[in-house]
Amino acid sequence: MSDHAVLHVKGRVLVGPDDVRDELWVVGGRVTYDRPVAPATETVTVAGWALPGLVDAHCHVGLDTHGPVDADTAEKQALTDREIGTLLIRDAGSPSDTRWIDDREDLPKIIRAGRHIARTRRYIRNYAHEIEPEDLVAYVAQEARRGDGWVKLVGDWIDREVGDLTACWPRGAVEAAIAEAHRLGARVTAHCFAEDSLRDLVEAGIDCIEHATGLTEETIPLFAERGVAIVPTLVNIATFPDLAAGGEQKFPRWSDHMRRLHARRYDTVRAAYDAGVPIYAGTDAGGSLPHGLVAAEVAELTLAGIPVLDALSATTWGAREWLGRPGLVEGAPADLVVYEADPREDVRVLAAPRRVVLNGKVVG
Repeated sequence: MSDHAVLHVKGRVLVGPDDVRDELWVVGGRVTYDRPVAPATETVTVAGWALPGLVDAHCHVGLDTHGPVDADTAEKQALTDREIGTLLIRDAGSPSDTRWIDDREDLPKIIRAGRHIARTRRYIRNYAHEIEPEDLVAYVAQEARRGDGWVKLVGDWIDREVGDLTACWPRGAVEAAIAEAHRLGARVTAHCFAEDSLRDLVEAGIDCIEHATGLTEETIPLFAERGVAIVPTLVNIATFPDLAAGGEQKFPRWSDHMRRLHARRYDTVRAAYDAGVPIYAGTDAGGSLPHGLVAAEVAELTLAGIPVLDALSATTWGAREWLGRPGLVEGAPADLVVYEADPREDVRVLAAPRRVVLNGKVVG
């Protein structure tokens, strides 16, 4: 397909949950619903069910289990996500500089949260800035300036002296840090597995919580009232039993806690959904998990009891609106995925895209 070709997508274009059209065209890399008048040097037609490019709202490009990776590895990670139709990533913390990806029209677009900010010796080695509370505001300001409108805190982690998950930051420290991020125009999210840190973070004004396995009937209404989003990363929570088994001898209290969080994971997500908490799809790829899992995550959301249309929205229309990026609207960059069958009937079709179109070009 040449740079001057017109791409014609016909069948059913799912512009929004209540906006389904018969066709669209891609001219100059952008979406239009007006049939081109001038003849094109080439017209390529793709038929099927089209969705906006999928969103992975918790992903780590440039990171693996040991820390930062080289550019070749980061490129392979991004390409793996692209192959499944993930064309927009919220990178929820990475020590790598991946700005070079912005110059590549063949790689997914990334919204960065800078590098994780954690307490000293309270997170995965080589991942985060590890600091004490008195430095939190300064580091949040630094990462707010480095990121793309997001900052990532580690809200809780295992405390080896306690032998279980505990909150990482005093209330006053997170209040000041979140206020500083907001002053600089950035939103704040936090890794949280357990229950203890959630109320302080939400009442301090946080915008999102990652994983959120510690939500309870006491804190879910607070999230709903404040409009605090969650990204459950259920494909990651599925690893909790193995993690618990590995830590059983040394930290039996922590292991038991992780198993309990895992056992109620679907009930937790469904209760949050029923209360009106905004929920988005994220995989946590790039740490211990491989890339390209967003279809599996959407399927997990449906297993938790989220209706199919809302699970789709969590990786398409709703997620793009939340992140301030356009979907398949007139004049938007043509980032879309085409499927053989209607994903509203069975979300499992997301695992097998027929065509992937990024910046108006068929790339897969």
